[in-house]
Amino acid sequence: MSGVHKISMIGAGNVGATAGQKIAERDITDELVFVDVVDGLPQGRALDMMESAPVEGFNTKISGSSDFSAIAGSEIIVVTAGLARKPGMTRSDLLDKNAAIISSVSESIRKHAPDSIVVVVTNPMDIMTYLLFRKTGFPGSRVIGMAGVLDTSRFRTFVSMATNAYPSQVSAFVLGGHGPSMVPVISSSSVGGVPLTRLLDMEKIEEIVKRTRMGGDEIVNFLKTGSAFYAPASSIYEMVQSIALDEKRILPCSAHIDGEYGISDIYTGVPVVLGRKGVEKIIELSITEEETESLRKSAENVRIDVQLLTEHKFL
Repeated sequence: MSGVHKISMIGAGNVGATAGQKIAERDITDELVFVDVVDGLPQGRALDMMESAPVEGFNTKISGSSDFSAIAGSEIIVVTAGLARKPGMTRSDLLDKNAAIISSVSESIRKHAPDSIVVVVTNPMDIMTYLLFRKTGFPGSRVIGMAGVLDTSRFRTFVSMATNAYPSQVSAFVLGGHGPSMVPVISSSSVGGVPLTRLLDMEKIEEIVKRTRMGGDEIVNFLKTGSAFYAPASSIYEMVQSIALDEKRILPCSAHIDGEYGISDIYTGVPVVLGRKGVEKIIELSITEEETESLRKSAENVRIDVQLLTEHKFL
C-alpha cells in the first residue's frame, strides 16, 4: 500500500493516540510522530504503540517528542491539541484558551512543515480551523476541519439502530457547523437506496436529528470525566487515509467556503473531494431551500466566533 512519508499528530491524548494507532497499523505512512507539550506523554504513547508492531504486523516507525521541530517534513498533520470544556467554563473561555493554543501551534506548523495538509480537530472546531487557516497563511485546500465525518457517522448509526439496517447501508450527509446548528440532509438520506422518509416518520427522524446534534454531550454525560474518542479517531483516520492514498473520497468536512451554497470566506461543513492535494473540490448538493437556509445560518454562527476572536486580538 502506497502512502506518504510522514504524518504528525499534534496532541497525544485519547483522540490523537487512537487515531494514530489506526494510521500506524494500516501502514499508510513510513513515519508517525506524536507531539505534545506534556513531556513524556508522546514518548510513552509512541513506544507503547511501537511495541505492538510485531503482533499487529505493521512497519510504521513511531516516535514522540515535546519539541515541535519533530513535525518537520510532515505531509499531513492532525491537530487535536486543546482543552475540553470543564464545569463552570463558559464557551467564550474555551474559545480563548484554545485559540491561544491553536495560534501557537499554527506558528510551529508554518515554521517546520510549510507544505503540509492540516486536519484540525480541536473544538470549537470550525472556528479553530478558520483561525489556523488565517494564522498559517496556507491555502484553504490545505486546512480542513474534522467533524462532518463524525457527525455523519453518528447520524448513520442512529438511523441503522432505528431501521435495523446494517450501518454501512445508510447513506447520508451532515453539513454545517459542528454543534447544535449542524444540518443532517434528510432529503438525500437513504437506507439501501430507499429514501429515509419512506422508512421512518418525520417525528422519528427529528428525534434522530436531535440525538445527532447532542451526540458528543450524550457520551460526556455517560462518561462523567471524559469525552468521545473512538468515533472521532475513526473519522480522522478516514480523512487521513483519503489524503495519504489519494483516494479522492467525497466526505463531509469543514472547508473554506468562498461562494458555494451562497456562503463566503468562512469554514463550515460541506461535501468535499479529499485527495493528495487536500480539498480538491467542494461538492454542491441539490438540497432543499430549508436545508440551504439552515446551512447558511450555521455558517453565520461561525462568523460570530470570528468577530469574537477579532475583538480578543486573535485575528
